[in-house]
Amino acid sequence: MAMNLNNSDDVQQEMSEINVTPFIDVMLVLLIIFMATIPLATVNIPINLPASSANEQKNEGTPIILSLNSDNQLYLSNELISFENINEKLEIATHGNKETVIFFRIDKEVKYDLVMQLMSQLRLSGYLKVGLMGINETN
Repeated sequence: MAMNLNNSDDVQQEMSEINVTPFIDVMLVLLIIFMATIPLATVNIPINLPASSANEQKNEGTPIILSLNSDNQLYLSNELISFENINEKLEIATHGNKETVIFFRIDKEVKYDLVMQLMSQLRLSGYLKVGLMGINETN
């Protein structure tokens, strides 16, 4: 706050002005930071999805695991099944419970299109809870 003193003792005028220079400096720095970081967040980079550093979760009972290998062969647990009879096999394995979580183990070499077709088939069958499994990467 600045004060302007006159020569007379009885008159003092107070000047109240806000100094906006520090505010503008901070806003410009924030603008530069956002301009530098936003393009980094939107860049598509190649990634290797199967590795995970998450801890293993304990489940009650036997999990339902669908495995898809690099030869596009589908397994339910250790049993080789076809894409056509996946609905019947899952119905037997889950005892008709559509709330059961279905875990996927998918090879890195499998095409994304095939995975999406399999997930779509599960969704149409009523199995909406799907989990993806990966290699546990420990340091």
